[in-house]
Amino acid sequence: MHKSGFVNIIGNPNVGKSTLMNAFVGERLSIITSKAQTTRHRILGIVNGEDFQVILSDTPGIIKPAYELQSAMMDFVKTALDDADILVYMVEIGETSLKDESFFSRITSAKIPVLLLINKIDTTNQEQLETQVGYWQNLVPNAEVYPISALENFQVEVVFGRILEHLPEAPPFYPKDQLTDKPERFFVNEAIRERILQYYKKEIPYAVEVDTEEFFESDDIIRIRSVIMAERETQKGILIGHKGVALKRVGVGARQSLEKFFGKQIHLELYVKVNKNWRNNSNQLKRFGYHS
Repeated sequence: MHKSGFVNIIGNPNVGKSTLMNAFVGERLSIITSKAQTTRHRILGIVNGEDFQVILSDTPGIIKPAYELQSAMMDFVKTALDDADILVYMVEIGETSLKDESFFSRITSAKIPVLLLINKIDTTNQEQLETQVGYWQNLVPNAEVYPISALENFQVEVVFGRILEHLPEAPPFYPKDQLTDKPERFFVNEAIRERILQYYKKEIPYAVEVDTEEFFESDDIIRIRSVIMAERETQKGILIGHKGVALKRVGVGARQSLEKFFGKQIHLELYVKVNKNWRNNSNQLKRFGYHS
């Protein structure tokens, strides 16, 4: 008997969805930073066993969209609700609601198994934890509630075991040696974007997109050329920094991440271009994979 299914992780921004998925998959497939809205796409991570295949989907945090890019991000969440075999709804300690009522009503009326994970319990005490468990059990009666710490790997195995129990019988959807549905260039872009999120403040991280134009792999080295798109000239200046120091820092950090990810030496060239108002431009969003 072989089990296979789609397990989709949803929740507000910054509750730890990417940390959980990476804990399940054992690879850093999703960006993890302390800034909200770091995940922009729906990223699949695949966990294979002899008699199972779990297809995990990390989605952008649920927000009320302010521009077209964010609308496209919320479309990824809607499709995650549509095609799930098991829904993982993640909240963090102290949280009381989802930022979108229509999404919430779809969770509470879901006909599939719902696992509600209260994350970051390493930051709380027993009394608050018991209050939160009672609160969420009452609010989402159709869910199984699990207190976890994705960062500390607490209860993660228990939740994964429960996922396996709920998985429907089915053949594998993907080859058994496949880890994700995303191409290599996607992870290059994400590694660069992760560094931008870490090193720059305010609007900069949210106003940029990365496009990898060249990816050449040989036996011992991968040569990569990537362009960082900014919306304005002033942002381009900030990204590059005085004498190129800021951009060099991004390049060094991204290269180190990518060498770990690919297990090879990386030669990375970075450039910055202005791509005006790309976040509200349908053609540009399609080019970057936000619209089909």
